[in-house]
Amino acid sequence: MKIKKNDQIVVLSGADKGKTGKVLGVYPKTQRVLVEGINFIKKHQRQTSANAPSGIIEKEAPINVSNVALLQGGKPVKVGFKFLDDGRKVRYLKASGEVIDR
Repeated sequence: MKIKKNDQIVVLSGADKGKTGKVLGVYPKTQRVLVEGINFIKKHQRQTSANAPSGIIEKEAPINVSNVALLQGGKPVKVGFKFLDDGRKVRYLKASGEVIDR
């Protein structure tokens, strides 16, 4: 996937359009990402133990990866893949050609 954990992203569409956040988790099978502070849902949760929260709690839900873009220099950027001379597959910025991964 073009988005990885700990990337800064911006939401391109939906109720949270324009908001930015850090990626907490990536789910490649379902093409979704979990972003800090984005796409809150209300979950009705039963108390399972003495110290577990119960009632209606708010938590982040995963959003589709097509609705987010990587944030680089304060602007959303397109990301591609290429192979380096040593055989490593890395992400790079399509506009500038700069390699993102180390």
